Amino acid sequence: WQAWQSVDENYLKSKEVGSQDRVYGAISGLVNSLGDPYSLFLSPKKNEKFQEDIQGNFGGIGAEIGVKKNQLMVIAPLKDTPASRAGLKASDKILKINSTSTDGMAVDEAVQLIRGPEKTEVTLTILRDGWDQPKDFKITRGTIVVPTLDYSMKDGGIAYVQLYSFNANAEQLFYQAAVKALSGGARGMILDLRNDPGGYLDVAVNLAGWFLPRGTLVVKEEGRGGALREFKAAGNAALVKFPIVILINEGSASASEILAGALRDNRGIKLIGEKSFGKGTVQELIPLRNDSYLKLTIAHWVLPSGKILENGGLVPDIEVKITDDDIKNKRDPQLDKALQVIKEEITNKFKM
Repeated sequence: WQAWQSVDENYLKSKEVGSQDRVYGAISGLVNSLGDPYSLFLSPKKNEKFQEDIQGNFGGIGAEIGVKKNQLMVIAPLKDTPASRAGLKASDKILKINSTSTDGMAVDEAVQLIRGPEKTEVTLTILRDGWDQPKDFKITRGTIVVPTLDYSMKDGGIAYVQLYSFNANAEQLFYQAAVKALSGGARGMILDLRNDPGGYLDVAVNLAGWFLPRGTLVVKEEGRGGALREFKAAGNAALVKFPIVILINEGSASASEILAGALRDNRGIKLIGEKSFGKGTVQELIPLRNDSYLKLTIAHWVLPSGKILENGGLVPDIEVKITDDDIKNKRDPQLDKALQVIKEEITNKFKM
């Protein structure tokens, strides 16, 4: 209040800044002091923009972004979007957005800067592991339609399911893929969660119900004071004895990590690829007066093994990296390894 009074008495343009704007600024400062990139204050104007965004009324580049070790970075570029076509990769560090430094920038603030009208451009200054200098990526925004799932059958009766998002359509599309796999004589499955930044928790839990017996713990939500909420499989368990391996990389986050971690912990399913992102916290929108909101981190996810997800992500059982040369020549050594491992598991199963 001393600072407030000093502003009133001494600031050159104090009469141009209303009391309400100062209150909103003070609340923003309070939330920023938490040092949590996923917690923020939404003023009525920002909340209106936020609601438009979650309803899909925006143009963008098609990349999930997050903060790791205080650095804004790409979690995953989505399939067939301006971001993926421009060559952005998971774990690319975003140093600037249109010449604005991202140092200390919250995720939602960065999102507001990156999004914009279709056919307009945004420039991201990117630093990638192995580069000596950052590079500018000039990307033309477009309408973003988040893909959900692709299905195909590989040689040897291997069902290949690429899940791009745990959105509202994922359960129905996975059901259709599973029916095709089982009716088509599939002998095993590769579940590809690479560059899947997550989505709805209940979708991850319900998909786990295909692979785990009913009542099996999938994940726990641990809040303040150790308060726990358990989420258990309650599906048809139709694939509970089906051989499966899972592909992950640094773009696998949140719900992807919950599903992959639960299947490894409960069934020993092998994870192949690269270390996952490590996004394991839960946010809640808390309404305030005048249509403003607090978005606060209230809990974190704990896997059946006891691992807390935001502490480093999931380390694959079999590490396989993809190089720039692999991408240039359209090679996928991670998928190649997954095919080798699942065929070995099928062979071993039928020997028993």
